[in-house]
Amino acid sequence: MKKNFVIALVAIVAAMTLNAQNEVQPYLPVDQLPDLIKCLPAPPAFDSPEFANDMMRFSWGKQQRLDPERAAIAKRDAVWSYEALLAEFDVPFGLHISPEGTPEIWKLMVTSLTTTDAMRVAPKAYYKRQRPFERFEDKMLTDEEDELRGEGSYPSGHTMRGWTAALLLAEVNPAAADTIFARGWMYGESRVIVGAHWQSDVDASRVAASIGVCALHGSAEFREQMAKAQAEYLEKTGQTMGVAEVAPAVPATDGQSYRIDGIKATDDTRGIIIRNGKKILRN
Repeated sequence: MKKNFVIALVAIVAAMTLNAQNEVQPYLPVDQLPDLIKCLPAPPAFDSPEFANDMMRFSWGKQQRLDPERAAIAKRDAVWSYEALLAEFDVPFGLHISPEGTPEIWKLMVTSLTTTDAMRVAPKAYYKRQRPFERFEDKMLTDEEDELRGEGSYPSGHTMRGWTAALLLAEVNPAAADTIFARGWMYGESRVIVGAHWQSDVDASRVAASIGVCALHGSAEFREQMAKAQAEYLEKTGQTMGVAEVAPAVPATDGQSYRIDGIKATDDTRGIIIRNGKKILRN
């Protein structure tokens, strides 16, 4: 009975997601995608050593809220839209992604994400894991308590989207893979910071995203669109595959330096920064 309920719920939500994305046709139907209930382990029990790490990371996340810049990034990462997600990768990817400016890349990303989004529905309904803010009756950074209460936290849909996007964009522009993945990693951490997910939710979701992207490569239509997206990237940037530089990001044309999260860098900024399309490491 429970299995039938989950299957029915997956079908309903998948249909709703399809309508919400302007009738985007997925590369694969949900029944042809790997079943995450079978692929992933169950979330940690509340009395397990693994959950002790979740508790420590929950405390870590609340500490991160004290940093205004990191808190602002976490709030931006909480916005549930493809436009908002892809905008966060403008700087690390090296190109602004939009339906008008990069139609082939946009189509690849939206269709791929529409396809893999459906994978999270079954495990969320099956496990119904309590979210951190619910367990501790805590306040979220993003004021989403009423919206998220009662919805399972395992796996994290945001993290799946963020890591899926990173995997795909790194395939389109492999020269920028390090900065793309660094931003994708931050995207998942944001879910811990706002109090929406446990660290183990996020960790499992990165694996789930990798499983989903692997499945996408089994679609001939996906492979054809990936080739179109790669060609469009080369056309828009005038680059060839395998070069060591990142393509000029839209904001970099003003001569400013930027961190991978899109915030302007200062003379004191350390780590990877992007200036005039080039990656610079400041120790």
